[in-house]
Amino acid sequence: MKPARTNWSRAIETGLSEIDDQHRRLFELAATFRGEGDQIRVMRALATLADYANTHLRDEEAMLHAIGYAGLAEHQRQHEQFRAMLRQLLDDARKLSLDDIASRIEDLINGWFYRHILTVDIEYVAQVKAYRESTAPRH
Repeated sequence: MKPARTNWSRAIETGLSEIDDQHRRLFELAATFRGEGDQIRVMRALATLADYANTHLRDEEAMLHAIGYAGLAEHQRQHEQFRAMLRQLLDDARKLSLDDIASRIEDLINGWFYRHILTVDIEYVAQVKAYRESTAPRH
């Protein structure tokens, strides 16, 4: 079954504002592929989406490294899977119609990325919050 549309949902908020803001931005970027467009605009938008996704994944991994997250290696493995799917989409994009590109992006963001947030990212939230509370300056 094809996902409906690429939309941000409060159901996938982690409570970590910088992570939620980056996740929301990825959904916003994915939503730009709907509607009319030309090949050049779509390819630029796809490159922007891929670049932002890589920035987000790098930032998230750095945060997890900083707190000594035990599941970091597995988390990085999953991120590499997402990066590989993005690279494949970038490689395929020149041969795809604009509708096919938009569909693949929606599948990737609504499918893999949405599930990743709900099932994998959510696992680190408590540890990040506990780390931040333990290192916050005391007044």
